[in-house]
Amino acid sequence: MEKQSWNIKDGLELDVSGFKVMGILNVTPDSFYDGKRHEDFDMALLRARRMKEEGADIIDVGGESTRPGSPRIPVKEEINRVVPLIKALTAEISIPISCDTYKAEVGARAIEAGASIINDISAFSLDAELFEVVRDSGCGYVLMHMQGTPGDMQKNPFYNDVTAEILGFFSEKLAWMKEKGLDPQRIVIDPGIGFGKRVEDNLALIKNLDRFQSPGRPLLIGASRKSFIGKLLNGLPAEERLEGSLVSAVIAYIKGARIFRVHDVAETRRALQVAEAFYGDSNTGKEGLQEKT
Repeated sequence: MEKQSWNIKDGLELDVSGFKVMGILNVTPDSFYDGKRHEDFDMALLRARRMKEEGADIIDVGGESTRPGSPRIPVKEEINRVVPLIKALTAEISIPISCDTYKAEVGARAIEAGASIINDISAFSLDAELFEVVRDSGCGYVLMHMQGTPGDMQKNPFYNDVTAEILGFFSEKLAWMKEKGLDPQRIVIDPGIGFGKRVEDNLALIKNLDRFQSPGRPLLIGASRKSFIGKLLNGLPAEERLEGSLVSAVIAYIKGARIFRVHDVAETRRALQVAEAFYGDSNTGKEGLQEKT
């Protein structure tokens, strides 16, 4: 398999030729699945330790829910939720820490606290100042597609050809970012499953993920326990969507995704190890963090 790499903070290169599991750690009272479970600092720290034991390669810390219709919170409140936790995690856990934010001030404080990656749902559209924070820090960046904003993204989203339109979005954004001085090797792309998409759009994107090899950057997928899975299963709540999440991850892997943002680290890792035995190579995805030379 041809090597794919992702350059992140502090001169580290993450080998994503195999697969990488990004564990979701929401320290919020209102996230759609794990809200309130980890909003307490000690509970969040315990969950992060457990995710590392389960095989997480990255932990993604978020302090503001971006579920459909969710309200925005003040910058200071988001900083208070995520920065102390990121500082504690980077002191204790030897895997990259990502911060799920679109706000420049939150991103800057998270990087200062030790975060290696900024996971931005907005592609710099909700806070343009975040671009300079990312560019100048040397951190890794997740470029995600979203139609609209969290407040209105699920109010009648529409595409003529969802795959072609999002591929065009990535092509334009990557070219713009490169022109402005952000090295493409620091970027992975995420089509934004569930962010301004109908059920049929989500299905089309996953079916056509092989087409997302064309931008030349590694592909991240975040389908874990999302509402389209519940709708396909007669309205099952998020607590009962594990099997659908695992099937979605395996299909995405077969189609070329290599980074998986998930709630269920151990289960996803096991499913992807079996998928990799059929469709990948002998690399199980665990030994990919290397010092650049």
